[in-house]
Amino acid sequence: MSNGGIIGPVNDPIAFTVNSTTQSFTSSGTFTSQAGQIKIDYLVIAGGGGGGGNIGGGGGAGGFRTGTCFSISPSTSYPVVVGGGGPAGTPASGGTKGTAGTDSTFGTLISSTGGGSGGGRANAGGPGLTGGSGGGGGAIDTCSPQSPPSGTGGPGNSGSYSPPEGNSGGTGAAPNALGSGGGGASAVGGNACGPGGGAAGGAGTASSITGSPVTYAGGGGGGGFASQGRPAGSGGSGGGGAGNAGPGGTATAGSINTGGGGGGGGAVSGTGGAGGSGIVVLKTNPASGVNAPGVWSLNDAYNYKKAGQWTS
Repeated sequence: MSNGGIIGPVNDPIAFTVNSTTQSFTSSGTFTSQAGQIKIDYLVIAGGGGGGGNIGGGGGAGGFRTGTCFSISPSTSYPVVVGGGGPAGTPASGGTKGTAGTDSTFGTLISSTGGGSGGGRANAGGPGLTGGSGGGGGAIDTCSPQSPPSGTGGPGNSGSYSPPEGNSGGTGAAPNALGSGGGGASAVGGNACGPGGGAAGGAGTASSITGSPVTYAGGGGGGGFASQGRPAGSGGSGGGGAGNAGPGGTATAGSINTGGGGGGGGAVSGTGGAGGSGIVVLKTNPASGVNAPGVWSLNDAYNYKKAGQWTS
C-alpha cells in the first residue's frame, strides 16, 4: 500500500501506545515494561537504620534516589527489591547499636543503600554507622575530641552516588547524656553537644512521583535523659522516628515505606526504635517516547513527533 513513498507494512500505533501508569512497590515484586516502552521515572528508597539503645543515636534514613526519563528495555521483566528497616539497639551491655537497613533495588539498574544504624551509649558512646544516610552517634563522656573517636555520626551516601543519596549523622554528647540525630535525605543529623535535649533527625526529601508531594527518608531523633530534664530529639520529616527520654521504654520506629530512621533509646535501659521499610515507585512516562521499529506512515510520524512522543 501507499504510505508516503515507502513500500512495506505500516505499523499499528495502538500496538505501541504506552499507557501512563504509576506502580508503587511496598514489598518486593516484579515490574514488566510495556511494549515499546524505553523510558521510566523512578523513586528507589532503602530501609532506614535502627536507633541505638540507652541514650542512643537516631538511625539514618535509607538512601533516596530518584530520576526521570531513565532508559529501560521494552517488554522486559525487572525484579524489584524493597529494603527492610533495621532492628533497634537494646540496653544490653550499657547500650548497643541498632542494625542498618537493607538496600532497595530496581533490577540491576538502580540501587539505594540501607540507612546506617544509630550508636549506643556502650563504651562511652558508640559511633553511628555509615549508610544511605549515616546513623547518629550515642551519648559520650565529653564534647571534647576523643581518641579513638567516640559518639561520632556515620557518613552518608555510602553508595558514592551523584547526586548524593543521603547525609551524615550527628555527634552525641554528655555529661548531659544526649544522643544525636540520624542523617536524612536533605540534611545532616543534629549534633547533641549542649545543654538541650537529644538532637533532631535530618529532614527528608519530598517527591511528587505518585501525583502529590510526599516526604521520604527522614532521620531518627536522638535519645534523651528525662531525670536530667533532657528531652529526646524529634524525628526528621519524612518518616523519622522520635527518640525516647526514658526511663526505660522504647523509641519511635521509622514509618513504614518511607525509609525513615528509628529513634534513639532513652536513659535507664531505653530501647531504640526500628527503622522503617523502604519503597520503590516506577512511573511510565509516555512523553519520554517509545521504541517501535519498522515502517510508519508519514502522518503518524508527524503526529507523534508533534506530541513529543517520537524519539528516533
